Order: sequence, then structure tokens, then C-alpha cells
Amino acid sequence: MSRKRSKAGADVSLRESLRVPGGKAVDLASHDARRTPAGPGDKKAGRAAMTRLADPLADLQERLWAASTAGDRRRVLLVLQGMDTSGKGGTVKHVIGLFNPSGCRIQAFKAPTPKEREHPFLWRVKKVLPQAGELGIFDRSHYEDVLIARVRELAPAAEIERRYDEINRFEKALSDDGVTVIKCFLHISYEEQRDRLLKRLDRPHKHWKFNVSDIDERALWPAYQRAYEIALERCSTRHAPWYLVPADRKWYRNWAVSRLLLEHLSELDPQYPKADFDVAEARRRLLEE
Repeated sequence: MSRKRSKAGADVSLRESLRVPGGKAVDLASHDARRTPAGPGDKKAGRAAMTRLADPLADLQERLWAASTAGDRRRVLLVLQGMDTSGKGGTVKHVIGLFNPSGCRIQAFKAPTPKEREHPFLWRVKKVLPQAGELGIFDRSHYEDVLIARVRELAPAAEIERRYDEINRFEKALSDDGVTVIKCFLHISYEEQRDRLLKRLDRPHKHWKFNVSDIDERALWPAYQRAYEIALERCSTRHAPWYLVPADRKWYRNWAVSRLLLEHLSELDPQYPKADFDVAEARRRLLEE
């Protein structure tokens, strides 16, 4: 696992470095989005480190899937949240690209449809959870219902307040059912977001990724930051902690999310199931053909 040295000289995992302590006030302005805690020294080293992660991650994913064929119900859910241009899609491309796609279940959440609005806000989320042995990835998630819903006042204030507890109960139930929940807040700075939006305007082949409404949402930056701070404070729990990933440097963002996945999968330590047949007899029969 990736580790740094604490002041006392003890090893500290990346999870401990990035984890948001639940129940404590969060001030996003105090977190430098360009920091690279416990990370490789620079972009070149970061890319090399990503390459080295491919084999161990693929091995752990295969073992997780193989274990599910023998009844192991464990699975992993990676939740990606962040402001526009923070790199949710880029993380899916570069990090999940290290895995076998047949064992991944990717879901991007957009504005709820009329049918989805007829149900409780978690209804559409429960329908697309990963199955045993799978790696699920949420590009945005159920947290939209306490983020944009709060900023845009899409639901009564009392209803939004209730949702934090509903989310915590939901994630606790997932954990109890064998789901390892890894929630990553991709923390981007106001200045970096502007630069990334400008690059989309400067490159015709990126115009499809730009929406004029992005400028309107930027005007609500302080309100969104406050909404994220509340969600991080109230919903970073022992069974489903939030990890604050500095995301101004794309190479670090990708490396950090990959390492978080590696640490969690290594801790799960899934094992290949033992053969439920006579291996020697099967070998004998094949050799006699």
C-alpha cells in the first residue's frame, strides 16, 4: 500500500491521509486542491506509478469475481462526486480503464426523470447497485439530492435535512450486506475550473462538453462549496467514509483514486475458490483422450 511517514514515524495509509473525519466541520477553502499528499513526486512519476498499479488491481478484481462464483457476496462501490470539470469522467476513463470492463458496472446520474421523481430519491440508486463480485462506479450519485437539491432549492429544506440520515442508513445497510463503499470528493479549485472551462471553449472538439449553464452554476460556487461541506461532515462515517482527493492535478487525482481502490481491495483479500471436483481425475481423463 502507499504510505507516508507520520511525525511519530508510524506508517499512515493513503486512506488515513485523505479521509474526512465525520462529525467535524469541514472548510474546503483550507484544503489546497493542488496538494499531492503521499503521492509520487511529479506527473511523470505519477503516470509510471499508475502503470504499476494495473496488474495488482486486475488480479484483485479477478479474485473478487472468482470468489463470487463460490457464494462470496462482497462487492465494491466507488462514488465520484465533485464540481463540474473536477474529473469524474476522466477518473472513470483512466482508473476504471485498469480493470476488466466485464466486471464493472458504471452508472452516471443525471437529473431525475419524471418517473424517478415519483419515487423516493434512493429508488433509482438501489436499482443500479453492483452485484456480488462487481466493481460499481457512480459518476455523481445519491448525493446530488443533498447538493444541487439544496443549492437550487429543489426540495423543501426539512426534506433535504432528513435525507442525510437516510443516506447514512442506506450506506450502513450496504456495508452490512458486503458492499465496500469508497466515496471520493474530487476537490477542484475555482481557478482551475475556470481554466478547464476555457480550454473547452478553445478547442472545437471539446465544445460538446461545454454548456452555457456551466457559467451559471459557477456563480453559485460558494453555495455548492457549503453544500459539499455539510454532506462531507454529516455523511463521512466509519462504514462509508468520504475521501477528499485534491483534483487540480489530474495525474494525482487518478493515482490517488487508484491507490484507494488498491488499499480497499487488498484489505478484502478475496481468494480464488477451491475446486469442487477431483482435479487429478480430470487431468487423468484429459490425458487419456
